[in-house]
Amino acid sequence: MEKRLGVIGIVVEEQENAAWKVNQILSDFRNVIVGRMGIPYREREVAVIALIVDGSTDEIGALTGRLGAVAGVNVKSALTKK
Repeated sequence: MEKRLGVIGIVVEEQENAAWKVNQILSDFRNVIVGRMGIPYREREVAVIALIVDGSTDEIGALTGRLGAVAGVNVKSALTKK
């Protein structure tokens, strides 16, 4: 299956309830994550995470789907066409 390079943006609004779930999911998908940057934005009481990913559309879709299913988490992704 063809691999794609992309970026995933994650905003965690309910940090106390969602942070451990998000970290567990990211650990489960560590094989497609090339890099990760997380910034706690204390003034807005959110955390922002940027991921660089390299994987199949199925793998990346599964990752974003599981993240998006967590309450208090918003996810957006952009992938290369090839």
